[in-house]
Amino acid sequence: MAEIAYKICGEVFPTYSHPKSPHTYTVPQLAACVLMMFHLRLSYRDMEEWLLASDVVVKTLGLKEVPDHTTLYRAYRRFRVKDLERMNQQLLEQVGTEPEEGIVVDTTGFQPTQASAHYLARCGRRYAYFLKGGYAVGIESQMILAAVSGRGPGADSIHLATLRAKAAPHGAAEGWVLLGDRGFDGRSARPGDLIPPIRRGGTLKQPERIARAELVAVARLDGYYGQRWKVETVNSVIKRKFGDNIRSRKLNHRQREVYVKALVYNIHR
Repeated sequence: MAEIAYKICGEVFPTYSHPKSPHTYTVPQLAACVLMMFHLRLSYRDMEEWLLASDVVVKTLGLKEVPDHTTLYRAYRRFRVKDLERMNQQLLEQVGTEPEEGIVVDTTGFQPTQASAHYLARCGRRYAYFLKGGYAVGIESQMILAAVSGRGPGADSIHLATLRAKAAPHGAAEGWVLLGDRGFDGRSARPGDLIPPIRRGGTLKQPERIARAELVAVARLDGYYGQRWKVETVNSVIKRKFGDNIRSRKLNHRQREVYVKALVYNIHR
């Protein structure tokens, strides 16, 4: 884990953030520590103690001394969504995934707090929203090819165009198929998508929606539409291994964690 994280961070980040910085740590070293922290589900202080007790990891990362918790927090604060997407792209290129013939999309919700449901019920605290992560997963590789962050509750269809655009370079040149549940039915859905149309009013009237419903029916009989279980499994693994909540307090940091979870999952896989 440490070696892979350090390698892809080195491909994306510069060695130092400024020519006149103390040069105690390199930016890839700190970024790799942050990714490992999310992978291990540790706090910033616990990650500092874990590094102090892990001589092998410190040697792998080439650290002269262990960064403290405030240094790790500042390293995460420097993360940008485009940096996380570039790291994920580097990882997919190093793995050498083949072009996908089918890409499955789905969303999942994350609690905006680390407090337990029992504690929230006892203190009467309620949240009017939750963080939503949308992921596009390749059917063959079962890797996350694209991610998007949002807030719920809300329709999934608003994320379809973004997920399609980000995942399109990983699809085959022609004929790749996008699968999703009926929550993605909207203006961004295309005739060839395997997305069941919502029967508003009980019937389908538009010819393109009728054709898409028939296409999905055939895919159900062939068993191809059943490949949606792969993205549902990815969502389950992310929540089980890396947590179903968001630790950050600032909104932009919270939205960033959705992308971090996707990157950490691909490294884990």
